[in-house]
Amino acid sequence: MSSVNEVINTTEKEVKDTVDFKMVTFSLAGKDYSIDIMKVKEISNANRFTFVPNSLPFVKGVYNLRGDIISIIDLRIMFNLPVAEVTDKSLENLIILRLDDYQLGILVDSIDKVVGINSASIQPPHPIFGDINIKFIQGVVEHDERLYVILDVEKIFGQDEEFEMITPPQESYSASGADSPFGRTVKTAGDSGNLDYSFIIENLKTFKKFTVSGINKEWFDRRFAEWIKLKGSNTEELQLKSESDADLFLSGFFSIATGRFWDDTLLSAFEKILPDFRKNTVSVWNPGCGNGYETYSAAAVLFKKYAGASIKIWASDNDLLSISNAPNLVFKRESLPEILEEYTTESTTGLQFNQVLKDVILFEYHNAMHPNPFMEVDIIIARDLLSFMNTNDQAHLVKEFEDKLRPGGLLVIGNNERINSTRFKYIGNSHITGYIHE
Repeated sequence: MSSVNEVINTTEKEVKDTVDFKMVTFSLAGKDYSIDIMKVKEISNANRFTFVPNSLPFVKGVYNLRGDIISIIDLRIMFNLPVAEVTDKSLENLIILRLDDYQLGILVDSIDKVVGINSASIQPPHPIFGDINIKFIQGVVEHDERLYVILDVEKIFGQDEEFEMITPPQESYSASGADSPFGRTVKTAGDSGNLDYSFIIENLKTFKKFTVSGINKEWFDRRFAEWIKLKGSNTEELQLKSESDADLFLSGFFSIATGRFWDDTLLSAFEKILPDFRKNTVSVWNPGCGNGYETYSAAAVLFKKYAGASIKIWASDNDLLSISNAPNLVFKRESLPEILEEYTTESTTGLQFNQVLKDVILFEYHNAMHPNPFMEVDIIIARDLLSFMNTNDQAHLVKEFEDKLRPGGLLVIGNNERINSTRFKYIGNSHITGYIHE
């Protein structure tokens, strides 16, 4: 009998472990909900929806989704749930549904992740879920100690008379892209098969403030393909569930010698792309300098390249602890490249840099998005800084680089970052990413 029970238990476990149903999970008023992934086209963050007069209260408006005009439904208002106050600039969490013969978007409080389950574990709906009419609930399921209510979006948004009242006539609105009045999509996710891709983008933003954009998308796509090979196609394994997962995903992103002195190869690569300035003063801006390792490394190369010129470096960071330690950085001799050895001195706390090197660098607490004192500079070193800003700030800072850098000046960004601007010409190599301002 015990052997029979073991067989039964093993069979039940195998069934439970078999994933044959995936769902996109999200929250409404603090409770967990989900939708069959086959009904989800993509997820997005968007705002500035166009109001439709005489529509039902839960209709937020219409939205231009790359030329398709779709209705936007606030699911919280539809189900009489509380809605947090948002500003005009706030981006709202949007799930684009793909139903039988049309698309629409629903607004929710937050979008969580894709969860894979066995359909046999789905339980029938129960009247205790009083927030939402039971006829709109496909079932409930427990996963990782969380109870998810699975919504039946076909029943909720079936093409009956009531919903036809809120579906806008497509021909009434312009499908133009650039001049469209319907707002803008900051990030889209592709079809339902690419939701893992989309959720990783969102989780990187949540855990590390890393924004996937044109600046780093080439690297991200390569890393995503590697991640699938590393983790397999299982949705649960692919997703980033913690900050440590996000750190692992980003482990290959950071530039060579991040957080330490530049090695001889990088120092040489930097020297090779430096412009041949013939001037008495060379001014440098180094936003996001951290503890100052790259600042000191770059300074030694600048002394060598522009011998006789006055070097002035303004190094800044919005990490107060890092920028406070930078002027009096203490280090071990074995960590030092040869080019920096002549600028060292012994102190009571250990090996430090002498005044010759220190006097050309001003370390200062500063947010790169705030105004700075420079009219123009000759060199900007901002490795890996842009990727940890939102897309609006990225665009703002690239414009700031364009305005602050003198013609013929050098911009250095992260090894895995690229910018697309007619005012910058790429001159980098495999060790450093550089652009000349034209």
